Amino acid sequence: MYYLLFAFALLAVAWFVRAAIRGHRQAMQQRGRLLDEAHGLLTEPGISIAADQFPIVTGWIGDGRHVRIELIADTMVTRRLPQLWLKVTLFERAARDCPSLGALARPTGSEYYSLVHGFPEWMSPPQMGISLLMRGDGRANAEQAALAGRHFQRLFADQKVKEAVITAKAARLVYQASQGERAAHMFLRQARFSLETVPAATIAQAIALTAGLSTIYAEADSVPVLQVA
Repeated sequence: MYYLLFAFALLAVAWFVRAAIRGHRQAMQQRGRLLDEAHGLLTEPGISIAADQFPIVTGWIGDGRHVRIELIADTMVTRRLPQLWLKVTLFERAARDCPSLGALARPTGSEYYSLVHGFPEWMSPPQMGISLLMRGDGRANAEQAALAGRHFQRLFADQKVKEAVITAKAARLVYQASQGERAAHMFLRQARFSLETVPAATIAQAIALTAGLSTIYAEADSVPVLQVA
């Protein structure tokens, strides 16, 4: 009798292990397809898989600039649902003579992906309904700081924007792609996101807002909408 119970227990454990492995494999395969919708927005798109099995998509937008699109699963803030961030980096065709600066919405100090935390100089952020950390490399003059502040005030009105950075070589935006499932986070402490792919409209919006950062030192009435390829 005991042998039968022991054998049954072993079979049950083996079944659960196999099911867990199968589920993990399927989750990783699904994760790799999350940026499939980006391909139709870019010229000559390419894809690679990062160490965390999230896809990285590269290509060119309509004006000939190179773009890199990545995903970040942020589970560092325990009292908040996990966040899936879309990180868009748009590279300039040639380095420009301009200061580097950026802003981070609702900072907690745990944003390991943030470039803003690495800038040495604190800057006065625009007055908004959210907490905003603004920092730079110390080279921005008063007029440039004011222009950046006005741009960020418009940009961060979209609550999906988490971080925006402009440098001489590139502009970068971190934008919310999805929020984790509440039940999986509360009861299983897992980061599960209920989407098969990030919608093309979300990716296009993030690219357009990133392109708008390139005009941050120009007088502009609104963030331009970029026509992607």
